[in-house]
This record gives sequence, C-alpha cells and structure tokens, in this order.
Amino acid sequence: MYIQIKDLCFRYGNSKMNTIRNFNLSVNQGQIVSILGESGSGKSTILRLLCGLETPSQGVISIGGKTVTDDRSFVLPEKRGIGMVFQDYALFPHMTVAENIQFGLKGFGRKAKKQRVEEVLDLVNMKDFSKRYPHELSGGQQQRIALARALAPKPSLLLLDEPFSNLDADLQIKIRSELRDIIKKTGITSIFVTHDREDSKAIADRIITMRDGSAYDWDSICTIKSEFPEEQPMTIS
Repeated sequence: MYIQIKDLCFRYGNSKMNTIRNFNLSVNQGQIVSILGESGSGKSTILRLLCGLETPSQGVISIGGKTVTDDRSFVLPEKRGIGMVFQDYALFPHMTVAENIQFGLKGFGRKAKKQRVEEVLDLVNMKDFSKRYPHELSGGQQQRIALARALAPKPSLLLLDEPFSNLDADLQIKIRSELRDIIKKTGITSIFVTHDREDSKAIADRIITMRDGSAYDWDSICTIKSEFPEEQPMTIS
C-alpha cells in the first residue's frame, strides 16, 4: 500500500471528545480516494493530519514506505512532498498566475521553473493566462491554477479540500470530469474530501464515508469506478 494510516486519533484542544478515533485507511499508488461526509464529521481533519498541519495524539501515517508520523517521529509539512488544494484556493492576490505556481518550486533553477510552469499550465488548459492575476480569473479558472500550483513540485500525494464548494452547479458538473482526467494524467495518488456524493461518484476510484464516528469503504456496497474492490468496511471507533 502506498499510504497507510493506522489507529489514528486526534482531538482539538477545546474539545472533550476525539474528532478522529482509531482511524485506519490504506490507499494504493495512483488511486483517487474520496472522503465523503457532513460538516463536522472529521474528513478535513484527516487531510490536515496527513499533510502535517495537525499532530495526532496517537497513530501512524506512512507515505510511500516512509513514516511521517508516529509516537517517536514527526516529519514537518514542507518535508512530506504533499500538494494541497485548499477550499478557498489560497492564491496570492498580488502575484500573477505564473508567479503563484513558481512560488512552490523551491530548488528549481530559473529555466526549470519556467519550463515546469508551462507544463502544468498546459496540463490544466490555462497556458494563455500566465500573466493574469487571480482577481481576473473566474472561479473555475482559479481552481485550475490552484491545482497547477499544487502539482508543479511533483508531489507524491495530492490532497483537495472541498474542491467544488465555491463553484456554481453548472460549472461544478463540468469541472468534475476535467479534474479526474488531470489527476489521472499525472498518476498522483489523491485524496479529496467533499459533502457531495455526486462529486465522489464522478471522480473517485473509492469512496470512504465518514458518519457518526465511523468510516466505511463503499466499494463493496456501491457501484463506482473502483479498481480495488477487495477492501472491506472499516470503523473508526
């Protein structure tokens, strides 16, 4: 398995109860997994724990055979090789599209940066927008640039937090298939969280549903585009 999460627990400082309780998940390389759940179910917290923005109280997270979190070690977010697309896209308003993408390309030379920017803009069909600023883009275009920025450093794992929440319904439907195609072209293992079952069905290879303190792998229950139907339902608590 490319990603292994074992017995993960987490509680926010102002809470008396764990938000995440004994969470377990295995993900194969190249797989797109959706974590589906209502607000407060803990799905976004899983992303924050994966990328290192939060520290679990117990449990193990490994990515690509490397342990990034356990009871003895904690790898800093910038050392994990993870790309993140935030719910509000988090584009820098004072930077052009090209500058936004270049921002995450640490360790790249000037020529390599320019080439990589061109590559990811071509991937998301935004080559003609490199000199524009975020406020000059539509919501769907901003989402594509946020995705391009996350993909530019060639991360080992891509995380997306409610990627369609800021789009109107018609654009949401259009972008779904485009997003899946883009991710599949890169071959990057991806996890995205959403409250919309239609988003999950349209994009994911597997759907993990979080509800009432439990998580279920719906591969064996729902007919979806799964490449790995052998997984069984699992529980958090």
